[in-house]
Amino acid sequence: MATDSPTQRSREGWTDVEAVLLGNRDALGSERLSDTEERVERIRQTSGWFLAPLVAIVFFFLPLGMDGTQQTLAAVLLGVIVLWITEPVPIPIGGLIGVAAIVFLGVAKAADVLKPFGSTTVFTFIGAFILAQAMMQHGVARRIAFWLLGLPGVGKTTMRVLLAFGGVTCLLSAFVSNTATVAMLLPTAIGIVAVIARLLQERGLVEPGFDPTKLRIATAFMLMLAYSASVGGLLTPVGSPPNLIGRGLIEEATGKTIDFGQWFAIAFPICAVMFVALAIILTLINKPEVRKLEGVGEYLAEQKRHLGPLSRAERNTIIAFTFTVVGWLLPSILNVILGDDHAVAEAVAGRLNEGIVAVAGACLLFMLPVDWSERRFTMSWEEAAKIDWGTIILFGTGIIFGALLDDTGLAETIGKGAASTFGVTTPFALTVFAVLLAILISETTSNTAAAAVTVPIIIPLATAAGLDPFVPALAATFGASFGFMLPVSTPQNAIVYGSGVVPITRMIRSGISFDIIGAILIIIFLPIVAGLVGLV
Repeated sequence: MATDSPTQRSREGWTDVEAVLLGNRDALGSERLSDTEERVERIRQTSGWFLAPLVAIVFFFLPLGMDGTQQTLAAVLLGVIVLWITEPVPIPIGGLIGVAAIVFLGVAKAADVLKPFGSTTVFTFIGAFILAQAMMQHGVARRIAFWLLGLPGVGKTTMRVLLAFGGVTCLLSAFVSNTATVAMLLPTAIGIVAVIARLLQERGLVEPGFDPTKLRIATAFMLMLAYSASVGGLLTPVGSPPNLIGRGLIEEATGKTIDFGQWFAIAFPICAVMFVALAIILTLINKPEVRKLEGVGEYLAEQKRHLGPLSRAERNTIIAFTFTVVGWLLPSILNVILGDDHAVAEAVAGRLNEGIVAVAGACLLFMLPVDWSERRFTMSWEEAAKIDWGTIILFGTGIIFGALLDDTGLAETIGKGAASTFGVTTPFALTVFAVLLAILISETTSNTAAAAVTVPIIIPLATAAGLDPFVPALAATFGASFGFMLPVSTPQNAIVYGSGVVPITRMIRSGISFDIIGAILIIIFLPIVAGLVGLV
């Protein structure tokens, strides 16, 4: 959404409050950290250059009595984990360094090592990312946001607007990148806060010349934006990279496939309760300065008018997106209606593979014309190539390490050692350990890296203890998305922190609460719902 200049807005009746919020800040929120935090980040990244090779070399030469292949793989994996956590190089590159080292050191042959890159989930990633790119590029996601926020009655009170805004963010994040969703909706959040700030000024509830970035309601909106993106990203397998990474590792280790409908059924109760907790706690910690609102509805209506009618590219994107979602959901729907053993349900499930459906939906974007006379289509390859290839590479390298852990027997060795060390002998204890470990790691590094690090640890732990690794590994996958406390925990946290509206103390206070609540919800709901949908 383009923002007018402060001068132009002032001519249209906007006050200096809006100028501060809309004119003096980058509308996409640069990921700005304090000087202290930047120093800590530099130290963390610089340390990786020395720690990664040191850890790998030291472990390689330790007299542990392990099988030579297992010890070599473990040394490389430890070095890669250090690279992922400290990030001296981009996270996907850290994974590729490890893959090269595995082949160079003779752990496995190149053909065997690279085989997991043919995983169907890799194609799910590619297709989903291209569809999301089209939704962002052609404005479909923004149109959905303004339509939902502009529903009758939404703009009447602060709580309704906050809930609607969080709901829109959740919905979009279920299919579009969490980071892209936050970046796209941040200008809308700032615009709504500007309307509220103007209303407070008109009512004489604030002093003249006040700083609108200090409003408690502004902090509540920004944190709702970041946190609801994390929560919404958990709703579908394609909502967030950790989902696909964790699911792929689980499928590789257990042979159990979690289809689109089953994932949604497991995640929905956790996300629903978490969303309610977000609304309650954020408004308690950041008590709004005003309850009843005027002007928000008019602001949203104005933004919708600027969008104009649906373009041909938007219609085509909606067609491709609808085709893909129907293809993902149809096998689950038929299983519920007809039963798993019905011939039709089996035939549809066998043909509508998620990866193939995602790729087919993405291909429609290159086939549906915007202007046939000029042979212009909804998406060009140059536009599609802008997707996050780094995450796709990271997923492939994560699957490679997961497969090699099993093939070399290192997974069993790690599991037995960890089981005796931590005393994790029950499914409940392992689930608790998995969730806490994943959340802890996600607070210090990206949630994608947290999933790639944690799930391969939990699976051998479960196997060594004689437990089914499915629930603990899935719990670790969910926990990887629940890092709420620090700006560095997720890109969406960094974006809203960079807006200058969210004090670090309030992010920490709110984030600790949601880390705890999220862990409890995963531990309680996940095993129950997984049992109800027939996965355990």
